[in-house]
Amino acid sequence: MPEQYQKPALSFADQLELLKNRGLEVADEPHAISQLSSISYYRLSAYWYPYRERDDQGIVGDNFIEGTSFDDVVNLYEFDRHLRLLVIDALERVEVYVRTLISYHMAHTYGPFGHNDAVNFHPNFQHAKWLAKLSREADRSSDAFIAHYKNKYAGFPQLPIWMITEVMSLGSLSFCYKGLKHLDKKAISSQLGLHHKGLADWLHKLTYIRNVCAHHSRLWNRELSLKPVRPRNADWNTPITPRNDRIFYVLLMLRYLLKTTSNGSHWHQKCNTLLEPIAENEQWRIAMGMPENWQGHPLWK
Repeated sequence: MPEQYQKPALSFADQLELLKNRGLEVADEPHAISQLSSISYYRLSAYWYPYRERDDQGIVGDNFIEGTSFDDVVNLYEFDRHLRLLVIDALERVEVYVRTLISYHMAHTYGPFGHNDAVNFHPNFQHAKWLAKLSREADRSSDAFIAHYKNKYAGFPQLPIWMITEVMSLGSLSFCYKGLKHLDKKAISSQLGLHHKGLADWLHKLTYIRNVCAHHSRLWNRELSLKPVRPRNADWNTPITPRNDRIFYVLLMLRYLLKTTSNGSHWHQKCNTLLEPIAENEQWRIAMGMPENWQGHPLWK
């Protein structure tokens, strides 16, 4: 039978004292209390977890590995925060590019309002559900171009495809792509050098990663609950790419997609600068799913 939660709320000073009693080294106590008060004990606990001692059976205890400092924990937290920012940066570029591909193709194939007609999608697509969500997204938008259209033209919240994609969430965009006819999906995915089923899967998985980032959740050693499919190319498979359930696989996906936009060289350089120090620690590198020679990975370099 589950036990009742009995832990009391502690002041920031008491939280720090508890950590010190468990062996965490603290060089600057006022600064450490300031960090606890701005980040929170519970959020930081995810970053000191790997620094906790384990017994012979691998069971994690409360005490810290000798020599672990509060600064070690905060540095790991800061690394993860900057990693999320880089991932969000790449996701924005990819999302905008895919929006452009879909809106351009749909507009020239079916006309500005062709997306409102279910016949232009796969028969199994939940078109009415998707369209209702788009209407809500258009209604909620505070963009000036939406207000202008609403005041000048009839039919709102129905918008031309090149407008509605601008207020469409990545989830709605992913759902839209999955619902296209096969020939339309192939026409779009071919511009990214991916199989149409692979692109549909990747957009779904990138939506999941975007949600992780939006909630400021841990990325660096997260085991992905939704694993991206591996393309048939050997570079995506073992042993070259050992795991597809860790963040390095997502970074490879983003690197690959950004290459198609010719817009990712600076992003790649920023990633290298951030990753190089963390990759020197074998434990952290493995936790991210990075091979030993990660910078020489054919999909990364």
